[in-house]
Amino acid sequence: MRAPIVLGIETSCDETAVGIVDAERRIHANLISSQVDEHRPYGGVVPEIAARAHVSRLDRLIARAMAEARLGWASLDAIAATAGPGLIGGVLVGLTTAKAIAAARDLPLIAVNHLEGHALSARLTEDARFPYLLLLVSGGHCQLLIVAGVGRYRRLGTTIDDAVGEAFDKTALLLGLGYPGGPALERAAEAGDDAAVQLPRPMRGRPGADFSFSGLKTAVRHLIENNPAASAADIAAGFQAAVADVLVDRTRNAIEMARAQAPQIAALVLAGGVAANGYLRRRLGALAESQGLRLLAPPPALCTDNGAMIAWAGLERLAAGLTDPLDVAARARWPLDPEAKPLPFAGVKA
Repeated sequence: MRAPIVLGIETSCDETAVGIVDAERRIHANLISSQVDEHRPYGGVVPEIAARAHVSRLDRLIARAMAEARLGWASLDAIAATAGPGLIGGVLVGLTTAKAIAAARDLPLIAVNHLEGHALSARLTEDARFPYLLLLVSGGHCQLLIVAGVGRYRRLGTTIDDAVGEAFDKTALLLGLGYPGGPALERAAEAGDDAAVQLPRPMRGRPGADFSFSGLKTAVRHLIENNPAASAADIAAGFQAAVADVLVDRTRNAIEMARAQAPQIAALVLAGGVAANGYLRRRLGALAESQGLRLLAPPPALCTDNGAMIAWAGLERLAAGLTDPLDVAARARWPLDPEAKPLPFAGVKA
């Protein structure tokens, strides 16, 4: 009996992505059409431009993925698509396309929470057994959660203002490092001295596992304004070190909290676009080792938004008997843990 195969569609932000994965963890195709050039003049993602780009690219990308995988429609067992959270225009493009394919080919539809795609991505490439502690860090999200199983998440901490990826991008913009900012800042930091500048570590030393990065961004802006001759590389290195200090401190608290609820936790999983940062991986790897945990993280190409992670989450949900009707709604906000306390203000993504 062959392993089930799912096609996954991801259009929640500025990457048009299609992946085809089977239940034996084989990635048959994983294609991404980047919109970096379209958004670069604006220094960030413009929702309407992103949605239009998804419309113009998605059909051809699906055809390319099917050709690369050498599969026909009859080989697929389900269609999965991101149904939220994200930029609602882009989410609608991918989800509507998935509905059309599912209806035309009489295939099950699986509406995937984009965050669940990240949360389960380590299980595509690693032996990540439930439960585990997840640090999800991306442009729109910064959360610590216990992953108890498919669809079973308990949030321990979240950002009270900005996500860490947004802080990277805005700091890179202030330093004139270009877009996308995260990778550019990491490259600049390699040539810098992280002890040359003094920056705050918001929330470090406080109880709990919540984050805050707005004040750090403001401190960088003031530093640049007051020290125009300061080295961009030094500021980048100092910022990156400050972020790492905060993530390590908050995650250490979360490990203690998680063990109180699920003593069998044996791994810290790092996921999301910011998880591709090598410096942060090393710092969090050292923390995990000191706490007797394995650090598990997908390869960098599977940290950023991609179709393979959506296809894999679809496979996990399909195996659990979790499929969706064709009238399932797209959602701009969709918390992984519906019982978590409300976020501090509406500007933070769930």
